[in-house]
Amino acid sequence: MSELGNRLKEARLAKGLSLEELQEMTKIQTRYLVGIEEGNFSMMPGKFYARAFIKQYAEAVDLPPEDLFEEYKSEIPSSGNEEIPEKLSRVTSRQTMSEGGSKVMDILPKVLITLLVVGVIALAWYLIQNRGSDDSAADTTNDQTGAKYEESATLKDAENEKKTDENATDQKVADTDKEQAAEEEEKEEETPKQEIKVAKTSGSSTVYELKNADKFSVKLVSTGQTWVNMQNGKGYSFYQGILDKDGEDSKTVDYSKETEALLVIGNSSQTDVYVNDEKIDFAVSPSDSVRQDITIKYVKEEKE
Repeated sequence: MSELGNRLKEARLAKGLSLEELQEMTKIQTRYLVGIEEGNFSMMPGKFYARAFIKQYAEAVDLPPEDLFEEYKSEIPSSGNEEIPEKLSRVTSRQTMSEGGSKVMDILPKVLITLLVVGVIALAWYLIQNRGSDDSAADTTNDQTGAKYEESATLKDAENEKKTDENATDQKVADTDKEQAAEEEEKEEETPKQEIKVAKTSGSSTVYELKNADKFSVKLVSTGQTWVNMQNGKGYSFYQGILDKDGEDSKTVDYSKETEALLVIGNSSQTDVYVNDEKIDFAVSPSDSVRQDITIKYVKEEKE
């Protein structure tokens, strides 16, 4: 390792920099940084690059490059020998350019004259083509204008007839909609709303009557926890058990084929009763009787 390389390396380590970090700072490949530290300048692309890399390295580790070049000038490659070939190459290039330029100047007038002639011919051809297109367009426009005036009256009559037909169709649709709406209103008026009312109460027992209903469905819903028993008029139990809002919270039984439903509700304060999706109120307040026995009689309509 050279004295210059050793000093640069010590400065790098003093700043706590790795070769990879120094590469990021200077954009110099790691192998060239190692070559500088080892004094192996022959691996550099040239003497000029060797001096430039040393200068960047020194600045990155806060060492004055001028002092280093002066102190270690015996180690650092001199770039003087590379400047002479560079000057010579510039002179040669200028001479070559001058010779090539004179040849170009000899040919240039001929090229310009040729381009001018070609341009005049192209312009004349373009004007001739454009004039022919304009004449054709004018003829076509005149023909279309004449056809428009000849057919305008017929088209107007056809449009008026079309509008008349459309108006008649719209009126028919509107009349049909009104008739359908009237029929639906009549049907709604003919179909009475279901009626469920209290027939009698006795203690914790209540009897309801259901009328004007084409079905008979009972649903019990628990808002907390309750024991229920859902029977028909003959004492047959469709469901008996506990309903819990955190588990099975509701039960529905179709009584359409029965004449009455018997409901035993163990905790009426936490139970809702629905008949055909219509909630009914307890005739006896749950605060007066927690358990309630409810009978719902289904009065079916006689078909005519």
